[in-house]
Amino acid sequence: MAVIAAFVVNAVINLALGLLLAQVLGPADFGRFALGTAGAVALNTLLFEWLRLSATRFYSERVRQAEPWIRGMLDRAYLATIVGLVGAALLALAGRPLVGDPAMLTAAAAAAAIGLGLFDYAAALARARFVGGLYLRLVLVKNALTLPLMVGTAWATRDAAAVMLAGGLSQFLAALLVRRAFADPPIAHAPARRREALTRFMGYGLPIVAANLVYQLMPFANRWAVAAVAGFAEAGYFSLSADIGGRIFGTIGAALDLLLFQIAVLAAETRGHQAGEEQVARNVAVVLALILPSAAGVWAVAPALEAIAVPDAYRGHFVHYTGLLLPGLLALALMNFALNPIFQIRRRTLPLVAAGLVGAVVNLVGAVALAGPFGPSGIAAAQSLGFVAAMLVLAGRALAGRDRLSLPWRDLAGVALATAAMTAAILPVRGLDPWLALPACLALGGGVYGALVWCFDIAELRSTVLARFGRAVPAE
Repeated sequence: MAVIAAFVVNAVINLALGLLLAQVLGPADFGRFALGTAGAVALNTLLFEWLRLSATRFYSERVRQAEPWIRGMLDRAYLATIVGLVGAALLALAGRPLVGDPAMLTAAAAAAAIGLGLFDYAAALARARFVGGLYLRLVLVKNALTLPLMVGTAWATRDAAAVMLAGGLSQFLAALLVRRAFADPPIAHAPARRREALTRFMGYGLPIVAANLVYQLMPFANRWAVAAVAGFAEAGYFSLSADIGGRIFGTIGAALDLLLFQIAVLAAETRGHQAGEEQVARNVAVVLALILPSAAGVWAVAPALEAIAVPDAYRGHFVHYTGLLLPGLLALALMNFALNPIFQIRRRTLPLVAAGLVGAVVNLVGAVALAGPFGPSGIAAAQSLGFVAAMLVLAGRALAGRDRLSLPWRDLAGVALATAAMTAAILPVRGLDPWLALPACLALGGGVYGALVWCFDIAELRSTVLARFGRAVPAE
């Protein structure tokens, strides 16, 4: 329940934060902020992600007591990376007299990456130990700091770099304020054990990092391409749709991943590799059952959301870019939270790199081919094509061949059919007045989809709810 509460809080705050910053900064500065933030996320992925992934895969309550060198190596690697990023930020600031604003954005991106990396590390430790209350406290502290610091800085300075610094500071402070709760008992161990752990971390995490870095650089390059073709204001229009959609899917997926992947790791650790694979297969159905209807819902309510909540300067662009980017955002979420765990549980992560490279090539070719006739819209479509191509390659590797994963195809088909029924039900109300369309789409779509999931126990969601909150009654 604590993880679910944290997910709800995070989703609401992230959506409000994106809209408020877009309103205060305006399209051009929001475009600069989005570019800088994409750089910070790319830095975090490149430098910290392999350590965060190693924490979720190799750290646990048992490991905390029995293999303390795992945590020791994680802490040392994080500290060394932070020192390096501080140096990079100072070098960027030193170059400001020569290159101006880009140096400030670069320095702010490095500083923001430090805060983001530390917060993600703390969240990963809580996740690996199944300490939901601690994770909730961390998220609440972060959001209590993020909203006033970032919006207040935007209001006072109208400066994208300053807002990025405020965001990084809020996450750094959140991790700092709860640091004692994450402390491990001091247990003596040989330094050689830490070196062994580092080798294990790198072999497991670096291929995932390489793939994720490609997925971060694709939107980053596309935003720069849009800015080059049509200016920073157009990049702001593009970025708002991408950021809101990405936050929605990222928050939902991360909330699921917080529980599902750790359950699979625990199953593999306690009952063997086959049990871990079976749990990952069940997880795929659960992820699809929540991500796919969410994508249909975002498409359905986009016009109403634009009319009600999107700042005036972005109207007319938000729905357009959302429609173009949505297939790619859906594909990326399914890769990150449904397909990647298949290879993570097997500790065979190289196929993720191959899929990422295919996606990057498709994105590049598509952007070159479509930017001329369609302008920024062609670049948005190319991004979706790249993510969909990567997803198909990864799915082919996971679901074909000698080691293919056996999926619950009945559940997957049920999700697709229930989503189609939900979409058909909300189409007649999508064009109503926005203040009527938004609640009508949410209530009608949620009711239809929820009823079908409950009646047919799609992805065993009904069974899970009854097992958690009440006694299951056998169906007659």
